[in-house]
Amino acid sequence: MRDVLGGLNRGLVFVISAPAGTGKTTLVRMLCKKYPCIVHSISYTTRAPRHNEVPNRDYHFISQVEFEKKIEKGEFLEYAKVFDHYYGTSRAFVDNQQALGKHVILVIDTQGAIQLKEVYDAIFIFISPPNLAELQKRLHSRRSETESTMGQRLAWAEKEMALASLYDYHIINERIPIAYEVLRAIFIAEEHKNR
Repeated sequence: MRDVLGGLNRGLVFVISAPAGTGKTTLVRMLCKKYPCIVHSISYTTRAPRHNEVPNRDYHFISQVEFEKKIEKGEFLEYAKVFDHYYGTSRAFVDNQQALGKHVILVIDTQGAIQLKEVYDAIFIFISPPNLAELQKRLHSRRSETESTMGQRLAWAEKEMALASLYDYHIINERIPIAYEVLRAIFIAEEHKNR
């Protein structure tokens, strides 16, 4: 018997943007765990890994020189520079997974998403916290930010949240179980949509 997801010959691409600390990684992992037909595209970055990050699971960590060579060769579907570090999405990975019938999630910042929206057929989803005070509380509890980077992150989050209306969907993550159900419903609806 067919499941609610995984019935397409060519998978779809879902672009998810959200400020740091909004719960996007948790939501994406929940979806990928439940549905083998959904894969997360792991971005390339030039920044150093954080204490809890695992190379090739959270990011592909490479040097700026390597990254710039990949740009020259046209290997990125999109890339952006955020807080002095590059982030990019592998074009080959996305194409290969789609050809296997898998839905691919790109977790990218608003710069990369807006760049992609102009030229690429994808479903764009923005996830935001209920408000900036809640986001600040979540970032404090992560203990991965210094006071100065915290200020930077909150200022950046405010700019990103102002762009939510440019996305196809906007999920406010007040509680993970509810945000997950909304995200899952979007995936199901998009797979069954007439195109």
